[in-house]
Amino acid sequence: MSKVGRNLHRAAMDHLLDAAIEAIADAGLTRDDIDGISTYPGRSSVAPGMSPLGTGEVRNALGLNTRWHSATPEGPAQMSAIMVAAMAVATGQARHVLCFRALTESSSQTAAQRASVPTGGGGRIGGWLGYLLPMGAISATNWMAWVATRYMHEYGLTRGQLGALAVGQRTFAQANPRALFHGKPLTLEEYMAARMISTPLGLFDCDIPIDGACVIIVSASDAARHCAKPPLRIEAMGAAMRGKESWDQQPDLTRMAAHDAGADLWSRTALTPDDVDVLALYDGFSIQIPLWIEALGFCKRGEAPGFIADGHPLPGGRFPVNTGGGQLSAGRLHGFGLLHEACMQLWGEGGERQVPDARVAACGMGGGPLAGAMLLVR
Repeated sequence: MSKVGRNLHRAAMDHLLDAAIEAIADAGLTRDDIDGISTYPGRSSVAPGMSPLGTGEVRNALGLNTRWHSATPEGPAQMSAIMVAAMAVATGQARHVLCFRALTESSSQTAAQRASVPTGGGGRIGGWLGYLLPMGAISATNWMAWVATRYMHEYGLTRGQLGALAVGQRTFAQANPRALFHGKPLTLEEYMAARMISTPLGLFDCDIPIDGACVIIVSASDAARHCAKPPLRIEAMGAAMRGKESWDQQPDLTRMAAHDAGADLWSRTALTPDDVDVLALYDGFSIQIPLWIEALGFCKRGEAPGFIADGHPLPGGRFPVNTGGGQLSAGRLHGFGLLHEACMQLWGEGGERQVPDARVAACGMGGGPLAGAMLLVR
């Protein structure tokens, strides 16, 4: 992972090169070993800084001689880049695939335009956004606020319990030197006093746009035996598209595609939630964490409020979530940072935040109608 931060005003390629060179060296490989490249969502000029790099320019900048590549704007959410890389090495299309996420969302945004707020740029809005933007629902914060409101109504989740998640991830961030808010602790009182963004979600319920890059290398199992450290194995993967391709027109707002991806995941392994030691769950907004917890079977539907109240997903809990600080406190790398932290934990490289003898990690990425899930095993 490169250095991450806000308003770094550094070229996206510089961030990417830092992360890629570190990842290749960490694996004990050379650039000549990398024969595949994959990214989410591919180069895009629609949103400033959201995805400024494509596979071709990264391939050229690193001097790679790849035979397989993929950029996946559609697929099981942000995890699609990792999942298609796994399928590529499993089918012999490549031996070592460099998967990357690079962005400059923070330094690219202006008062008039942000990567996470679609505006249409003066053109005609089509698809499901055509039904949301005219009503003022211009941000995913609005869309997830509906979900939070409905879930709170159905199951009694409180803002204090969402705050416990935000404070817990900020506590983890204090033990992660790479985290954006390392050295900046958060109290529940500060969380509750922060301004509202889209009721019931406040400032600290929202992830943080940053500049930075993260690289994950996915290798064929026989090729990985020769890497510098013991390989982590993908035990199972699950994916889903739920209902209509829309965030609001769902039969049940208290479920996301995560529930279907979770069911798919557990159908492909003999492991169970009790075997999991650490969780890496997508937290574009705090409300997504309890939905993912239920989706992956760590508690029953509607029981996440009690699960949080009992401290299970918090520091020192049985199922610690986003031990590097998550996107709420380490910065938004669209799930890649969460997977990076899961790998760190399974290799025992978590330092002061290390979960003792972590051997199995459950990872979930995505929100609304799209989701991908993965089990990693040491």
